Amino acid sequence: MAFCAPALAVTGGAPPATGDVARAIVMLVDENGDLCTATALAPELVLTAAHCVIGPHKRVVKVYQTGQSIPVRSAQAHPRFNFASYAASRATADVALVKLMAPLPAIVAPAELAAPRRVSAGETLTIAGFGVTVDRTPIGLGVPREAPLTVTGKPGSLQIRLVDPKTRNRRAGLGACVGDSGGPAFETGADGRRRVIAVVSWTTAPNDEDGCGGLTGLTPLLLYRDWIVETAKKYNSTLP
Repeated sequence: MAFCAPALAVTGGAPPATGDVARAIVMLVDENGDLCTATALAPELVLTAAHCVIGPHKRVVKVYQTGQSIPVRSAQAHPRFNFASYAASRATADVALVKLMAPLPAIVAPAELAAPRRVSAGETLTIAGFGVTVDRTPIGLGVPREAPLTVTGKPGSLQIRLVDPKTRNRRAGLGACVGDSGGPAFETGADGRRRVIAVVSWTTAPNDEDGCGGLTGLTPLLLYRDWIVETAKKYNSTLP
């Protein structure tokens, strides 16, 4: 499986994110300017991908609605995350929590976690992020976008693959790209509410080549939800 560079955005002409989806996501930016997407779970706590917090870099969370930057107090990757496995395109616990030094503004609306379950092929999940809209360019970076994608293959507890149902990984379509790593994948419940069920981890170009617009790979929260809840408690954060 071919991966994008570690800081993965919604490409292929996806529309701007709106409503609760747009209000739940923030930008996570390190001192080198590398950008990932994160999801607010509480006023001072965001969820992202573990590969987005590797290395002793200073990081801030940026709120696109206000332009505010909030320094990161600490970041904790899941203890079973293995960067060597990630770099070798093997599934790993690519999940992390980031504690902020101050609360997010009220315009940011923390998202709920989905109940633990396995997804099924053919389901629709919605990804969201701040990544580029054209691979290998800065075009679109920093603008929140969302895209409904279809679960494909044989989804399990370690990895979920999504595809644009119109292009099916045969030609360029909607999907994650540079800047969307760590962003949420939402399920839509019977009550119409969107809840986070996975985190964006990797992407490919069509036909499993390097790039974007083919497959979008997710790390499901199924095995890691309890760790998220317990770690949030250690951070004195109450999840919605």
